[in-house]
Amino acid sequence: MDPRTTSRPRERLLTAARDLTYRYGVAVGVDAILKEAKVARRSLYEHFGGKDGLIAEVLRQTTAEDVELYRRTMEAAGDDPSTRLLAIFDMLDGVIDDPSFRGCRYLSADLALSDPDHPAHAITREYREHLHGLFEHELLKLGHQEPAAAADQLLLLVDGTLAAGATRPNTTPANLAHQMAEQIVGSVVSPA
Repeated sequence: MDPRTTSRPRERLLTAARDLTYRYGVAVGVDAILKEAKVARRSLYEHFGGKDGLIAEVLRQTTAEDVELYRRTMEAAGDDPSTRLLAIFDMLDGVIDDPSFRGCRYLSADLALSDPDHPAHAITREYREHLHGLFEHELLKLGHQEPAAAADQLLLLVDGTLAAGATRPNTTPANLAHQMAEQIVGSVVSPA
């Protein structure tokens, strides 16, 4: 049986929108989402109030999953904060190498949605705040002199790595970012 016809309309809409907006961006048409989900337009409005609500819910779901991926990656790297932070760029290298990689869904949404009040923007900001918090926590444990600023730098490296991975095929942006992250993480000044 086709899961698109046996699951509930809400789940089918989420699955279709998640896939199509990642492959084609958030500008993908409602008709394409409805066709992929095999649901009536009414279901979209009943469950999400429209396409904006559907996009926001997709981003809510994926941010939770992606933040957890960062956490798991850092936990698997052991206890050393430097190693935990640098492991992120090794993980991103694998993400970029995946044939289905299409870039950062959050950066793509931010760039494509020109309305500053679109609900997706609040979700992408919260996502980056979560990552920033994870990075800053490790930098504090490391004894970094400027953990918030260093977390900003690491977050910029993450965004840049994913953007370059999508726009410059056959390059190694995660490896380059790893080298730059080593400098950020290694800039801890020992007490005199």
